[in-house]
Amino acid sequence: MIDYLIVGSGLAGISFAEIALHNGRSIMVLDNNSQNSSKIAGGLYNPVILKRFSEVWKAQEQLTLMNEFYSLLESKLKCKVDFKRPILRKFFSVEEQNNWFAASDKIALTPFLSTELISKKYVGIDSPYGYGEVLQTGYVDTALLLNKYRLYLNVNNLFQQESFDYDALQIVSGGIQYKNTKAKHIVFAEGFGMHANPYFKNLPLDGTKGELFIISAPQLNLDVIVNTSVFILPLGNDLFKVGATYNWRDKTDLPTEEGKTELMERIKEIITCDFEIIDHFAGVRPTVKDRRPLVGTHQYHKTLHILNGLGTRGVMLGPAMAKALFENIEFDIPLDKEINIDRFLPKGKN
Repeated sequence: MIDYLIVGSGLAGISFAEIALHNGRSIMVLDNNSQNSSKIAGGLYNPVILKRFSEVWKAQEQLTLMNEFYSLLESKLKCKVDFKRPILRKFFSVEEQNNWFAASDKIALTPFLSTELISKKYVGIDSPYGYGEVLQTGYVDTALLLNKYRLYLNVNNLFQQESFDYDALQIVSGGIQYKNTKAKHIVFAEGFGMHANPYFKNLPLDGTKGELFIISAPQLNLDVIVNTSVFILPLGNDLFKVGATYNWRDKTDLPTEEGKTELMERIKEIITCDFEIIDHFAGVRPTVKDRRPLVGTHQYHKTLHILNGLGTRGVMLGPAMAKALFENIEFDIPLDKEINIDRFLPKGKN
């Protein structure tokens, strides 16, 4: 018998897998590669919601855990996946500058918003009003991370590529039986695929489609991440990742002409040089209307657990939410009410 069967190997799944292994637990991970939102994600981590100038929920706590988590993973996988980069918010007016400095005076935002106006001129971007710098930011190369981690799981016989068959899941004394695997617990980290899960499909998981580009822009001299209506992330060799769109209607992972047009228009609002689209990606982010993840244990089946709804902030949320679920299962440490799926039970039942 193993300790954990984990369904899904996106950011949620590998975060839980690594925390379980780090704590000496045995695991097996199943995935059919049907969900690609983690693979094509921008991978940015940013402690500030720039549209509203508000702190990301428990930002500092998440960043501290995240930094430790990816540092240990880099040593384990022998590759660099976490890249510290400033995020610069381009200002379009004096009013935007004033709003920035007013926000930087808020106690919650002081650690994250620089009070120094960045006036550096970047070739290819017209910025007469300069930039504001967000601190403690960067990006995780999610595609590289997931590929390397799955390779690690494969080499150690901890991974099976297959579609999960819910009919083959049996809840037995002391855990679950799935085909030839017996486990004490099963953790579903399926992303948008949760809608096929009979045990958790009634949870209010929404899907928000995002589209991104990889562009080539040889004249764009940029060594920071620029964020306005889209982000521009330098990848090296004159390549940049640009995104993202938000579509709440379309639940497919196919790139669209509508998304392409929207991204191109937004890019042209920021950069003044020529660019060429090298690749166009799309994926459906697992989002929740109250902007909090779905973490917890089934109301009736106490060996069935869920880790989902990381949305657009998966690289920040993944390690913290996986740790919270692991400690809840293993040590009965209560989950924060804001992430616990019990919040969606009818009143009087939670």
